[in-house]
Amino acid sequence: MGESDIVNQIISFIPQIDWSQTNISVSLFETTIRYLGGMLSGYDLLAGPLADLADNTADVEALLQQSINLANNLSYAFETPSGVPWNVLTLSNRSNDGSDNGLATVGTLILEWVRLADLSGNTTYASMVEKAESYLLNPSPASSEPFPGLLGMNIDPTTGQFKDARGGWIGGADSFYEYLIKMWIYDPTRYSLLKDRWILAADSSIKYLTSHPSPRPDITFFAAFNGTQLDLTSQHLACFDGGNFILGGQVLGRQDYIDYGLQLVDGCHETYTATATRIGPEVFAWDDAKVPANQSAFFNASGFYIEDASYSLRPEVIESYYYAYRATSDPKYQDWAWDAFVAINATTRVGSGYSSIRDVNVDGGGGFTDFQESFWFAEVLKYCFLIQSEGGEWQVGGGGRDGWVFNTEAHPVRVAGGGYGS
Repeated sequence: MGESDIVNQIISFIPQIDWSQTNISVSLFETTIRYLGGMLSGYDLLAGPLADLADNTADVEALLQQSINLANNLSYAFETPSGVPWNVLTLSNRSNDGSDNGLATVGTLILEWVRLADLSGNTTYASMVEKAESYLLNPSPASSEPFPGLLGMNIDPTTGQFKDARGGWIGGADSFYEYLIKMWIYDPTRYSLLKDRWILAADSSIKYLTSHPSPRPDITFFAAFNGTQLDLTSQHLACFDGGNFILGGQVLGRQDYIDYGLQLVDGCHETYTATATRIGPEVFAWDDAKVPANQSAFFNASGFYIEDASYSLRPEVIESYYYAYRATSDPKYQDWAWDAFVAINATTRVGSGYSSIRDVNVDGGGGFTDFQESFWFAEVLKYCFLIQSEGGEWQVGGGGRDGWVFNTEAHPVRVAGGGYGS
């Protein structure tokens, strides 16, 4: 946004952080997408097109050094018999909680760690995440891939074996699929296999997971699955799917993917316009046999019923509006994003901050949880800003390969071969 005072406040603080000390356990996945991804993005932007915002070039260089320091503190997670990392870590004694890892939490490391490898020249960072990713590209047992390219979610780090066949474009699986196409955008030479796996997953999703609610056959949702049995349930988290299809269609020159993605965007838009707050719920479903009696009228009108009415300041619907606008230049998506922002601002603001709310289908939101997610800033506000602003080489959707790719936390990363340090 060009706010140099804020930029310099942040980058002068980051060199003081000691990544080896934390009072709580941390997630390898969350720390990678938020902290590592944020610092690498800051470095790419401030050593590149926004260099004029930084007063001290040493602070910019510290972003890369602190990324290296953080990765070095996290890297013991990969010291497993299989190479699939542990996720829940206690950095102070380099321990883990011994629990299974997941499809998204293993498959959403590769962009950030490969970018770090490319910028630092230390290829070990890339080789660790590529080995972990290999278990997702060649899943075992075969039953964990009930549809071609669509995988289960729970993985044993000691063996690399999947332990279920439950999944979809939902939380716990979502960003694995997102990163398949984004890694090909990042480097089409090294990661052509991931593009092929994205196409396989996308085609299977269209063929097997497409679902239209009976009272609203005009709406398209992706069902979840357990084995080959469909679960007519989805989530706010899954609403990135339209944007991901649109992105894939643009970079692959596939209008059919763009058109399908726009249908998914329309479906997620309906989850916002139907509620009392005009904000979409955390979990929604459309199974005729399971409609709660007190939601039958709502279901018949909207095409879905609500299973979890909370809203945690999530960005995915607005994220997909952003990709839809960039692909079509249709101002209705700007209007939809503005409507969402106005609703979120009106309902979730508490003093100088913003809070998750308990019920999107009650006027006022049904109460606050007094918790503000960092992705409210990193994603919701960023996508709301970018969809309304023109220019900036980091914008996506120019046709063909973009010069930047957004990590799952909406931090723009310069693609390989895109200039300095690439």
